[in-house]
Amino acid sequence: MQGATVIVFSGQFRVESFVEFVNHRARRLQLDAVVETATPDCIEVAVSGQPALVDAFEMACSLGPIDCLVRDVWRKNASV
Repeated sequence: MQGATVIVFSGQFRVESFVEFVNHRARRLQLDAVVETATPDCIEVAVSGQPALVDAFEMACSLGPIDCLVRDVWRKNASV
């Protein structure tokens, strides 16, 4: 996804639950999001859209669904 930011969430995840949560939040914020990596301890999401809404997306996902625990969040540039 060109021009996207990859947000990396590390922690303890029920993968299906967190991916559903990510997709729902992206739709609500009218962002384009693609889950690039999804394991029980790391989820990477390429997201693009208005910068303030990308920030809101990061904050919402850092709280996560009740059955997941986000321990850390960081950003990296998406590969071209």
